Amino acid sequence: MLIQRKEDIPVIVDCHRLLGAASDMLFIMKKTVNLGMQNGVDDYSKVMGFQPFVNQRLLPPTFPRYTKIKPRKEALQYFEDMIDKFKCLSKIQSIVFLHQALDFFIEFSKGSPCILSRSALQLLYIGSSTVLTSTNFMVLKDILRDAAKQFISPPALTSKAILHNNQQGKMYVDTFFTHCTRPFASFLQLCGHNRARQRDKLAHLLEEFSALQDEAERVDAYLHNISLNFSRPHLACFGTWILYHTLKIMIMYLLSGFELELYSVHEYYYIYWYLYEFLYGWLVSALTRADTFLIEQELITEVQKSGKGTNKKKSRYKKKSRPYNRDILYYQALQNMCGGYYKALMGFRMDGKLAMPHPQFDSEQVRFEHRFAPFQNLLTPPPVQYPEFRNLTSPGRYQQQPVDSMYLYIAGCKHFHQAKQLFETISPLDGEVSMKLKAEHLKGSPLQIPELLKISKTNFIVLKLLAGGHKKESSIPPEFEFKVNKHFPILKLP
Repeated sequence: MLIQRKEDIPVIVDCHRLLGAASDMLFIMKKTVNLGMQNGVDDYSKVMGFQPFVNQRLLPPTFPRYTKIKPRKEALQYFEDMIDKFKCLSKIQSIVFLHQALDFFIEFSKGSPCILSRSALQLLYIGSSTVLTSTNFMVLKDILRDAAKQFISPPALTSKAILHNNQQGKMYVDTFFTHCTRPFASFLQLCGHNRARQRDKLAHLLEEFSALQDEAERVDAYLHNISLNFSRPHLACFGTWILYHTLKIMIMYLLSGFELELYSVHEYYYIYWYLYEFLYGWLVSALTRADTFLIEQELITEVQKSGKGTNKKKSRYKKKSRPYNRDILYYQALQNMCGGYYKALMGFRMDGKLAMPHPQFDSEQVRFEHRFAPFQNLLTPPPVQYPEFRNLTSPGRYQQQPVDSMYLYIAGCKHFHQAKQLFETISPLDGEVSMKLKAEHLKGSPLQIPELLKISKTNFIVLKLLAGGHKKESSIPPEFEFKVNKHFPILKLP
């Protein structure tokens, strides 16, 4: 990574000046493009001197790609969009902490940027040499140490007394962060690929994070034993930090399937079920634990500085704001949305409104195991097997009342209503750091929270109509429209 960012500030200022000049020139070119000589050939792929397959042998082995020259107006618009992306990616220089940098990388890649802008972002943040050599190796390890300290404030990193005379403990912590460098470097580099390649690499990245989970658990156990005599025991701090990133990767993997149109409609229900019942719930739990640790550390620091008693400590605890409160609300809202989709889809299945594959040529267990195969080697959260999934989703679990489609529509309606209320409590620019960056710097990218608020309101109304018996006898399948958001569709009745 870039070791001394401050020395690069003058260079970035020059880049902004040059990009601004390029934007001004493009504006004039767009206004005057009609004044130039016009080409009479409508098919730009047949322009004299242009051979679309001239570089075919120079490309890596992939499917043949049809190359076509863009018309002038489209080409100028493309250059303008590229300049805006370069202006956006230069903002990475103002980001200090790794978590915000990861959010920036992930959010930037959602806009399907070209390979040039993706590569520029990688070079700007990671540098021209690999992050796992010489000086950069140590820099990344220090950045990861600071990231863990910022995320959950582990006592082993915040209190010097715990590891003061314990060389073995120091060695365990140092070795742990050394082993973290390769997976996190791969995570950053992964965001430089296109969306399809990202999904493949996410599955392999989970294998590396599985090994980190095992090591974090052992290091946490050792540090907890030696910190029992101190004011704050270590507990599972490193494990929670690794779990947080593991869950983010798992969620990215599942949601990318919607974006790449890999799932059939009849598969949606167990994808949203997994997100609703497990991943978002575990993510909220990890953030809540980190939130509690940060508040405790802040209180202990203030009490040590002031030297005052426990009563003052308790009164100040009530006044403290939760650092991850907005993130927790955001993920709780997404969890409720996934619950709404799952129960709506179960209702559609009961009413026969979904086209199902022929039983002779279908095995839901095979499809389920295939979709969640990358999760099988993880320790936490434990992978869900298909028999367990069937037991957890069986209507027989509800003993208080019989479960029919109306019951499920009402339950889904409540989930979307709860999601709507949670989104309304989050300011559009404060939901997440990544959302803020997207709102400020990614031209043409709509804010996600207003998007999701619109989707939850619309789906709430649709399920309310269905719960009231609207089009009960119709067997025409509903439409799932992903135009507003690539992961959470709007339900439309025929």
